[in-house]
Amino acid sequence: MIELVRTNDAVIISFVEALMRDAGIACLVADQNMSVMDGSLGILPRRILVDADQVEAARKILADAGIANEISEQ
Repeated sequence: MIELVRTNDAVIISFVEALMRDAGIACLVADQNMSVMDGSLGILPRRILVDADQVEAARKILADAGIANEISEQ
């Protein structure tokens, strides 16, 4: 799986999940349970991962939605 987005913003995470779901692209939100470690402050970023063969389509969807700035450089 390839990292698509890394953010602390719960709204961005929900938006990206909805975009991927609508496009039929499976995604995984990693590090969600790390909030236990940081005391629920939200300082540790969550990562949205997609399959390597769908990463280009996912990036295009984010760009089309106007949030290309959220795409991870990795």
